[in-house]
Amino acid sequence: MPLPMLILGGVPIVLHAGAPDLSSEPLSGKARVRMGNGDAVQMTHWSGKRSGTIVGSGWMPPGLDGLDYSQPLELLSVQQETITGTANAVALSSEPRADHAPWALALVGREWLETPCVVAAGVATATPIPGATLYSISWFPKITVFAELSSKGVSRGNSATPHSWSVTFEEV
Repeated sequence: MPLPMLILGGVPIVLHAGAPDLSSEPLSGKARVRMGNGDAVQMTHWSGKRSGTIVGSGWMPPGLDGLDYSQPLELLSVQQETITGTANAVALSSEPRADHAPWALALVGREWLETPCVVAAGVATATPIPGATLYSISWFPKITVFAELSSKGVSRGNSATPHSWSVTFEEV
């Protein structure tokens, strides 16, 4: 299965701009507080968002200078999300990319076998396989983000990958 390209604001990051390294982490509004008796209580106001960084270096710039960073941008991610469990149907935690359908695997014995997967109303369903004990459903998400082209550089001394760049983002 060919991997999709990372796309930010409709601009694909081509290999000549550098294979992008994408890292993300959970973003939430939560705090841990202590009660009068010393017990800890987790207070969560919201969760399920993410922030992250995309970094690359290549033979040419990524072409992201024309994006309007004051507006939300669509990020078609290359960082797969996966839910594994005993059920063959799961509610997806984000919207999958339209250009790369979710896929499923079923664990039969010690072997992971490919099985067809369909998505309807945010629920992915893998075709059941006799003897399967686990199902793993994966997809590449489409995320709406606020982003910043946080750095870019050029190195005349590095002919292999002279252009470096990074983008930071937070999910809307």
